[in-house]
Amino acid sequence: MIGCLCIHGFTGAPSEVEPLVHFLQRHTDWKLAVPTLPGHGDSLDLRGVLYNQWITHAERELEQLLKTCERVYVVGFSMGGMIASYLAVHFPVEKLVLLSAAAYYVNPKQLAVDIGAMLKDLYQGKLNENELYLRYKRKVKETPLAATLQFRKLVYSIRPLVPQISVPTFIAQGEVDGVVPPKAAQYLYSNISSSSKKLFYLKKSKHLICHSEEREDLFENILQFLKVAK
Repeated sequence: MIGCLCIHGFTGAPSEVEPLVHFLQRHTDWKLAVPTLPGHGDSLDLRGVLYNQWITHAERELEQLLKTCERVYVVGFSMGGMIASYLAVHFPVEKLVLLSAAAYYVNPKQLAVDIGAMLKDLYQGKLNENELYLRYKRKVKETPLAATLQFRKLVYSIRPLVPQISVPTFIAQGEVDGVVPPKAAQYLYSNISSSSKKLFYLKKSKHLICHSEEREDLFENILQFLKVAK
């Protein structure tokens, strides 16, 4: 049996990767694990949660898959991509998929464009129709500064491990992502030591890449990458 662990991002929930999970459920018979990291999910409460708790939780989920599956793949979105990278270094992961992985974060140029669009919608009385505003307004209100600092610590602690990644890796990045800049994907591609790696850009996609209009193309490419023998 093949197992696949899918890890969501900072302040997020399994819903961030659910479209991909549903796609894999339709096209494979794999055992899929989609955990909710401590403090995350619909009842977001990150007060007092430390970054190593997110890593430990993902480790336990992976260990459960490794007990029952001959091969295990790990998929990580945003912060989950950094956790997935950590797991690929420390556990016998067969393949790695990094989606908008937060090796770097905040793309000032694109963020300015997105904020400009929000201000325009605010002026026109259509702010509640702005997708970016709707997705992030709750997160901004409910995320303590201490939690953001824990996120930064996680990124800083894992980024030096990137050159140790030797498993086949698929890296996907939206070109108009205002949260994780495209240079993050290029950094990962340049520094991962695996001889089998693919960098896949989506021209119209923002940060929530699994919900983008280009997602079907992305999912097909991910499935092809995972199904091809090493």
